[in-house]
Amino acid sequence: MPLSPPADREPIHTRAITCRGYRRADGLWDIEGHLKDTKSYAFDNRHRGRIVPGEPIHEMWLRLTVDDRLTIVGAEAATEAGPFAICGAIAPTYTQLIGLRIGPGFSRKVKERLGGVHGCTHLTELTGPVATTAFQTIYPILAQRKDGTVDHRGDRARPPPLLNTCHAFASDGQLAKDLWPDFYTGP
Repeated sequence: MPLSPPADREPIHTRAITCRGYRRADGLWDIEGHLKDTKSYAFDNRHRGRIVPGEPIHEMWLRLTVDDRLTIVGAEAATEAGPFAICGAIAPTYTQLIGLRIGPGFSRKVKERLGGVHGCTHLTELTGPVATTAFQTIYPILAQRKDGTVDHRGDRARPPPLLNTCHAFASDGQLAKDLWPDFYTGP
């Protein structure tokens, strides 16, 4: 169901985030995120001069290379546009993501390494959608059966990774009962 019709309004700011996942020939995975902020009006910027409508005020890229276990083995960031001349200088610090595993606690660990003055607010925010894209890229491929369907059951000795990650996968819900009866906690 879509949102309700809006009140009369005018567009001011657009943030576009695009993430893509790729399987590499060497068996690793590249997950790329692109963030672009634009305004609907022109304004003057101390470091860049006049910024016209549609010209990016922020445009950043983040590529994480991960293995099958979602461990980051490579990280690269780039700033094509920022409001200040110094913005792009922080991009090399995103190699500090190497060694982290995308999973529980990932966001906290990212903020410990790259939060506040140790990173770029926008690049650090981009790690969240990139991490979700990594899971969405890799999990279905690795869980694919020979007949092309996805095996959501996984290792029956451990709770499945999707269990309790959202409303649909609640351990006491119908999907858990159908997909993971050994871990179902409902009535």
